[in-house]
Parts: sequence; structure tokens; C-alpha cells
Amino acid sequence: MAKLIYVTNVSLDGYIEDEHGRFDWTPPEDDYLAFITDLVRPMGTYLYGRRLYESMAVWETDPALAAHSKLAADFADVWQAADKVVYSTTLDATSTARTRLERSFDPASVRAMKASATSDLTIGGAHLAAQAFQAGLIDECHLLIHPILTGGGKPGLPSGTRLDLELLSNRRFGNSVAYLHYRIRT
Repeated sequence: MAKLIYVTNVSLDGYIEDEHGRFDWTPPEDDYLAFITDLVRPMGTYLYGRRLYESMAVWETDPALAAHSKLAADFADVWQAADKVVYSTTLDATSTARTRLERSFDPASVRAMKASATSDLTIGGAHLAAQAFQAGLIDECHLLIHPILTGGGKPGLPSGTRLDLELLSNRRFGNSVAYLHYRIRT
């Protein structure tokens, strides 16, 4: 069975965006972008909430972004090659290929995806991930912790859910970002 993996950037105080919805404190440097690309390269399907999907869709809809460097082009190629499922009640259509729109998060459907997938899946978007955590669907967390305190905003991890984790690996980047890779203990 494939794993469902939560990958997210968070501030040191645990937020994925500040109180104004900004996440401009997460600009990728070369070693960081190469690492993220290699991290998601084997993932076959990305499950997204609407806001994260709209932020990520530029990797297909804005060719100038991939033209910045070979690393950016590689990430764009990896992103475009994956299937995407977007969960949204407000989005009318998607703007990228290989993308399916779902109106609501259905844990049974995600279990079926995990059971039939030939490669791991990733999930992104704090609200969507919280639903998957609560349903017991997340197998691993990859947290990229940025050296900033936002003082508030959207939490990267759900409240009201207790899980025991096992640290599998860690890394420090030149920009002082810390990477922590955890497995959910069952």
C-alpha cells in the first residue's frame, strides 16, 4: 500500500502562513529547491486544498517560472508529471493538466487511492491535511521549519489530534531551514 505523506513549510512557531495569509518567508534557495524536487519526485499524486493548489499551479501555468534555472525547470517538470486532486467547494475548474476536482474530502476514497496507487501520495494544505490526520490516513510528515516567528496565522499541524511520531531523518540547509522527517507510529 502506498503512503500518504504530509509535506509542509512551517515557521518555527508552527504556522504555514502569517496572520495576513503571507508565506513570503519561504523562498527556495538552490539546495533547498533541489532537495524538495527530489523529495516529491517519486510521489505519483498530490492531494491539495484549493489555496495551495492555486499557489502551486503556476509551475504549469507560468512558463517564465521554470525558465529561471535548471533547478526550477526540473521542479516544474516533476510537478507537472504528477496527478493532482484538488478539494474545493468554490473552485469551478482547474487550470492544469492531470488534475481532478473533488468537492469534499472523503477518507474512504483516499484509503482506496492509497490501496491502488503504485507510488506514494502527498497531501498539502493545512485544512485538508488536518482532515487526513483526523481520519488516520497520514503515514509520514516532512516538516521544513523556517527560522522565523510569525506570531500567528494558519497552523501547519492540526490541534486536537494526538499522534506519536518517530524521527526518521533530519537535515539543516544553508539558509538555516531545518528538515524533520517523521513516521506516524501506529
